Amino acid sequence: MSDPVSALNGASFQGFASIREIGPIGMITLRAKGLKSLDKAIKSVTGTKTPAQRRIEVNGDRACGWMSPDEYLLILPYAGVADALAKLAKSLSGEHHLAVDVSDARAVFRIEGDKAADVLRKLFPVDFEVLEPGEMRRSRAAQVPAALWKQDQGFTLVCFRSVATYVMGLLTHSAQPGSEI
Repeated sequence: MSDPVSALNGASFQGFASIREIGPIGMITLRAKGLKSLDKAIKSVTGTKTPAQRRIEVNGDRACGWMSPDEYLLILPYAGVADALAKLAKSLSGEHHLAVDVSDARAVFRIEGDKAADVLRKLFPVDFEVLEPGEMRRSRAAQVPAALWKQDQGFTLVCFRSVATYVMGLLTHSAQPGSEI
């Protein structure tokens, strides 16, 4: 594994909400469905249960998010990805699955503050009034795919690293003082 480098070197912006790129973060895409040892494998890596549809289970700096009926996003410290992949391979040995390190292919942002949802309302077709903590949404930020969830006093957003600069631009433009909804 290469030395960790965040997508935007920790870029941040302070408008009517705080925007910051957080990373590097370890991420594994796990494709599997209906495996008898899936729950145990996920718990061994994240310490969480397998999330229900459109949910994310968080355990400190580790999490497991539901991405589709047979796909989960495992989030953990960057340095732990190789060990986590080995644990998954051992736990799911002999069962049809795919576990891939996508850490360097993703960018992660935090949007925080009392008006954090207003920043995102301008970009996502999501009803933020009913988005609960622990609920994960896959949608589009303007025209690019992204996943987001409400956590603590804000939101975490994951997108492809190749569009990180564009997404940061969207977020900072949306959070400009005076442009509140």
